[in-house]
Amino acid sequence: MLIKSKNQEFQLFIILASVFVASLVSCNLIFQKFFSIEIWVPFIGNYTFEQSVGLLPYPITFLVTDIISEVYGQKKANQVVLSGLVASLFMLLIISVADFVSAAEWSPINNQVFSSVFGLSSVAVFASMLAYLFAQFIDVKLFHFWKKLTQGRHLWLRNNASTICSQFIDTFSVLFLLCYFGAIEWEKFWILFINGFLFKVFFAAFDTPFFYLFSSILKKRFNLKLNEEVSFDN
Repeated sequence: MLIKSKNQEFQLFIILASVFVASLVSCNLIFQKFFSIEIWVPFIGNYTFEQSVGLLPYPITFLVTDIISEVYGQKKANQVVLSGLVASLFMLLIISVADFVSAAEWSPINNQVFSSVFGLSSVAVFASMLAYLFAQFIDVKLFHFWKKLTQGRHLWLRNNASTICSQFIDTFSVLFLLCYFGAIEWEKFWILFINGFLFKVFFAAFDTPFFYLFSSILKKRFNLKLNEEVSFDN
């Protein structure tokens, strides 16, 4: 039974890590498409929300690292963060090679189209990875700071406080670097920053019930006590 339980704990960790890596790589691949929608905001009225579609899967990465931090601990969460960095850099290498190779005459996607879609991926990944390293490690660090301070209680506090602080740093850093390297015009900086940060804050609050749900299910499934974490290193 113990071996079976350890296998399940490890398998779930691999699944969570895979979701994290897939979400992170997706952000860097699709960031060049921007969308615009009209929303109604109290006290403001109609508001045009503009943002990159690369933002859409990003809140998932912080939800996953919070779940891993809660169930598996800070060490495993940091390992997943590093794996995401390696995966993104490897993706950048593959895209660079693919962009360098000339397209065949009959290729549905020619060199110009491919470069226009993926050509800025190197800039995006570089900017994203610098911001990502700061934000994700800060998220994990703050999560465990609040966890220790509250002695394992108040899940909502560490989930939201860690994510909001780290997302502020991430949003500012990645947009600053993208504007600096010319991927985005400077005049778009503040509107994209405000929209991006508020979007992430909203989803930090929105995913709190899911964080409670998944953490509760996993802790019950693995028979974890308050403030106890899974360990399968041995």
